[in-house]
Amino acid sequence: MNPVRACPAILRIAVAAPLPALFDYLPPETIDASPIPQPGMRVLVPFGRGRRVGMIVALATDSDLPPERLKAVLAILDQEPLLQPLDLEFMLWSARYYRAAPGEALFTALPTRLRRPEPVRSPAPSSRQLTAAEQTTAPAAAAATLQLNPQQAAAVAAVRASQGFAGFLLDGITGSGKTEVYLRLIDDALDLGRQILILVPEIGLTPQLEQRLRARVPAPMAVLHSGLSEREREQRWFQGARGLARVLLGTRSAIFTPLPELGLIIVDEEHDLSLKQQDGFRYSARDLAVRRGQLCQCPVLLGSATPALESLHNAERGRYQRLVLSHRAGEAQSPRVQIADIRGQYLDTGMGPLLLQRVEECISQGEQVLLFLNRRGFSPVLTCHDCGWISECIRCDARLTIHRNRAELRCHHCGLIRPLPARCPYCEGPDLRPLGQGTERVEDSLRQRFPGIPLARIDRDSTSRKGELERLLAGALNGEFRILLGTQMLAKGHHLPGITLVGILDLDHGLYGADFRATERMAQLLVQVAGRAGRAEKPGTVILQTRHPQHPMLRALLQHGYGAFARAALAERRAAGMPPFSYQVLIRADSPREEAAMTFLHQAAGIARELLSTDQKLPNPEFPGLELWGPAAAAMEQRAGRHRAQLLVQAPRRAPLHRLLERLMPRLRALPKARDLRFSLDVDPQETL
Repeated sequence: MNPVRACPAILRIAVAAPLPALFDYLPPETIDASPIPQPGMRVLVPFGRGRRVGMIVALATDSDLPPERLKAVLAILDQEPLLQPLDLEFMLWSARYYRAAPGEALFTALPTRLRRPEPVRSPAPSSRQLTAAEQTTAPAAAAATLQLNPQQAAAVAAVRASQGFAGFLLDGITGSGKTEVYLRLIDDALDLGRQILILVPEIGLTPQLEQRLRARVPAPMAVLHSGLSEREREQRWFQGARGLARVLLGTRSAIFTPLPELGLIIVDEEHDLSLKQQDGFRYSARDLAVRRGQLCQCPVLLGSATPALESLHNAERGRYQRLVLSHRAGEAQSPRVQIADIRGQYLDTGMGPLLLQRVEECISQGEQVLLFLNRRGFSPVLTCHDCGWISECIRCDARLTIHRNRAELRCHHCGLIRPLPARCPYCEGPDLRPLGQGTERVEDSLRQRFPGIPLARIDRDSTSRKGELERLLAGALNGEFRILLGTQMLAKGHHLPGITLVGILDLDHGLYGADFRATERMAQLLVQVAGRAGRAEKPGTVILQTRHPQHPMLRALLQHGYGAFARAALAERRAAGMPPFSYQVLIRADSPREEAAMTFLHQAAGIARELLSTDQKLPNPEFPGLELWGPAAAAMEQRAGRHRAQLLVQAPRRAPLHRLLERLMPRLRALPKARDLRFSLDVDPQETL
């Protein structure tokens, strides 16, 4: 006789939908053939007039609804939980903090196919079955031949001495050997039988880190990013979740991959904007890495040559221990930075006489040059010389960029593509001229000036084919290309020891940007690009072209380094009461109808102001110092055919801000909304435009 199986009375389920609540269901009506329901299992449930995939997050003995109103789960989709209790706790905390729907957050953690009512495929391969690309074969003994310098050794020792959770900020100049510190700590964690999670902003921008890990780490490694197929992502997810992959290297979404024996988290280039998800479930992978380390009781190491001001502030407050690498590893010396004042000078496709002279000298001496322009395409705008028409996007408040190699005009915001016209669409005049330059146009100019000199352009367009970035970087590393031209794809994480000259064509837009973080982003990008020069025994030079050579922040950066710049920037932020000395939430709304978004946000502001005052119309003491800014049109008011507006909420402390959101959000969801109106919440926004 079969024993009676115990089954919980109520299943509390998060449905895969942008809905803020959990829903109570009864177990399946026939449970003998089904697995016993457990948290972390997916289920198929009746929902409204249809069906939805959901996930069990808790078991309960009672419900706020009467039993007759509860529906039964249609099917349990998994034989065992996909997420363990600690994974569920982490995901639900993330949803609460970022004010996301629990189902939306939970299903973000799963491979795409498992967000649908499909069964788990055959088990992931064992470690013996991992492919050659997923195995690492080099001995760990290779590390023994490398001698750590005193600063590197002190950094490694500090992390080794930590017990349980501890946050560390590895503040190391470019070329100082941060990766070697990572490798030693990875070895330590592996020796303890733990798994390691390494987050990078964009996997395509750091192929050398992947290569060094595979060459040095004697353990199975999986790489997880959006460029993989659904099947590849699912396999590697399971390799991490089942403990087969001991090292997981991935982009921001990898923060949610279950790792049952997690013992170390590393976030490389922790300052990078790409670590913040900008749509849907808007989370910061860097900040969630710290929370996951707290839950898993493991150290978290944030590394950067240009730490975010928030991270430096946390180190000053004692939340992180700051580990400084102030010297380049080996014999390499920091490059000399020279300002080229281009006011009133003739520019040849954006390049002034000093820069062109130095490029010619380097080429004649057989050296390698990197030229940086963070603008892809041929030219940012096409204009008619006869009538003044300019190429504007019909869906965005933006110009269409010329991509001459593809004979098209393209919007870099919504993706709109138009054929490159032969005549003006307005007056039919034939005299159409490009204004400004992108990397395609600079490439043409360089090939004419330096015929026969091997040149590689590295941007999103030139590296769209799979494997092309790796091919170009390999050619740059072995000296095949004498001139490298590119966007920020060249600025991050690449060790190119042959480069002796870096030319920065234009960063002035960052000095006076509308976003209060614009100067910080400019400084980080400048330092990262400059760090590509002089990484071997030859000295390096950086030429920075600017029309604002006396800008105080620029002078502080160039004369005293990023640390002095950061101190000055933090002082400015403190005086203005801006983050990290305050906390922000951005409420965004957009609609095809111009007035709908603004109307909704005015209603939202009215409700918020009502909550901020007492019945006697005095400031509510629950929300000290809380301010509302707006609503106002977004800097790019129209994007992809939708009109955008925003309302900024700011507070000197985090807790009152979240208390307000807890009361505000249900009332916003209950507001009558115009058709096609969308609104979203961005907690700790990194972009306010």
